Amino acid sequence: MDLKKIIGGRQIWTIIAVLAILLGALLLLAKPQDNPEPAPMLPADDTQVLVLNYHMVNSMFISLAIEPDDFDWQMKYLVDHGYHTITPDELYDFLAGTGKLPERPVLITLAGYVDNYTTAYPILKKYNLKATIFVVTGFLSKRKGYLTWDQLREMEQHGITIESHTVTHAPLPELSDDRIREELVESKKHAERELGHPIEFIAYPTGVHDLHIAQIAQEAGYKGGFTVKYSNVDRNSNVFAMERVPIFRTANTNKDFTDRLRYTSNITQYGWVRN
Repeated sequence: MDLKKIIGGRQIWTIIAVLAILLGALLLLAKPQDNPEPAPMLPADDTQVLVLNYHMVNSMFISLAIEPDDFDWQMKYLVDHGYHTITPDELYDFLAGTGKLPERPVLITLAGYVDNYTTAYPILKKYNLKATIFVVTGFLSKRKGYLTWDQLREMEQHGITIESHTVTHAPLPELSDDRIREELVESKKHAERELGHPIEFIAYPTGVHDLHIAQIAQEAGYKGGFTVKYSNVDRNSNVFAMERVPIFRTANTNKDFTDRLRYTSNITQYGWVRN
């Protein structure tokens, strides 16, 4: 049978072209394909915030007291190496996903001793740095060696944030629930009356806390709490157990300070759960 007589010349070339296309498609399907890489996910913000925990800035020969010259050196080091100081509110907003932080953020905290005003405060102003002072409200304007409310009000006008460190600095895990609430609630109320603004963060005395204490702090109206732990704060942190790295007087204070700035905790490195 003569196909050319049955099918016109143009039609046969059309059929041949279609068959060639089908054959090519079959060959492509038969060829092993490399698995395509999924579209890259947007990276999470992995910013880590170092929270520095200072106590005294004076010449007492104890671990909690940093020499004024060393404190000045450390503040200058932060400025010279591109660190930017932040407030607890700025840190909280970042953790909540509603705010951004500057490059190399650091939160400087102090503990309410009078030298925080007479010595640390002028140095902080000299370098235009923010800081936060956690105050034991029962000691203020009463106990020698501690700040007064007037000093706090002045510092608040120049980049210093004031937050709570309880009423008496009692070890919270040793107290009844009623006493824990008293320490947390009354210090908050007292500071709010004196300063005229909300007090929203607590630093646990000596950093000691547990999940039950953190729950009471939340019920008392705090937005977050700070402990003492050698680690950075990031978006995996518990906002009621935020890490603070203590800065001590040592045999080589400033070297130890720079080591702490470079510190990477096992928690961060291995992904262990924080409580």
